[in-house]
Amino acid sequence: MPPFKMHHQEFEPPEELQDTIKCFWYNRRLSGAELSGFEVVPDGYTEIIFHFGSCNISSNGELQPLPSPFMMGLLNQPAIFYTKNRFEIIGIRCFPWTVFDLLGLPSNKHGLHLFEHPMAQLQPKLNAFILDGKIDEAVATVKQYFLQARAQVAANSMLFKAGIAMQEAKGTIPVSEVAAAAHVTVRTLERNFKRSSGHTVKDVSGLMRFEQVRNRLWHDPDANLASLAHEFGYTDQPHLSREFKRYSGTSPAAFARKAKKGKQVLSSDLLNLSS
Repeated sequence: MPPFKMHHQEFEPPEELQDTIKCFWYNRRLSGAELSGFEVVPDGYTEIIFHFGSCNISSNGELQPLPSPFMMGLLNQPAIFYTKNRFEIIGIRCFPWTVFDLLGLPSNKHGLHLFEHPMAQLQPKLNAFILDGKIDEAVATVKQYFLQARAQVAANSMLFKAGIAMQEAKGTIPVSEVAAAAHVTVRTLERNFKRSSGHTVKDVSGLMRFEQVRNRLWHDPDANLASLAHEFGYTDQPHLSREFKRYSGTSPAAFARKAKKGKQVLSSDLLNLSS
């Protein structure tokens, strides 16, 4: 079986989309002819996924084939996807309090969201670009679609102000301060936030905070957990550890060990590619 290879690239959204979309991204995974799994760990975003190749998810012990596009909402535990051979993705990483309004879809609390939408008409055009290796053109096509969609949606200033406050604080401020930043009561904020995203402010803030810790541990596996707990507003280190395990299924220490090992493998692959 050929060795597993992966390439990942991210693209900044145009200014007009920066209040709605975190980034566009492309991912290519090369593996063998047998199905192989990869894990997606929760974060604070909703992802719209166009894929090219075989893609399945484990559901109730069985593999469920996924259409393109599909949506991954906020996860509260890791999801395992199964692919084989060459598998490619064009992804749109959206803020969860804006994406359903943007697409005219009812909010959805579940992780996996299968939906019918005119956006699916992009698939043949994107597939042709991907086959030709024209990644920039594929991403530009998706950007243009979302620019047109964004132009037709009136911004809900309350939700956008709340979202900006949460992003700037990296999920570490209480709901009362988020409401103050949006100039509304907590009750009004929570009602509108949940109607728009399917989740509470606390749900999304918790995932944002987890993501910050996860990213820090990936880049610095030797980071002090007590210091991270203080920096990101957890009560103490055990509180951080409980929340981390709740979302990732593993402890921060175990994740750090995995990150350190993963970096060694990546370094080895880069050396092999350059030699």
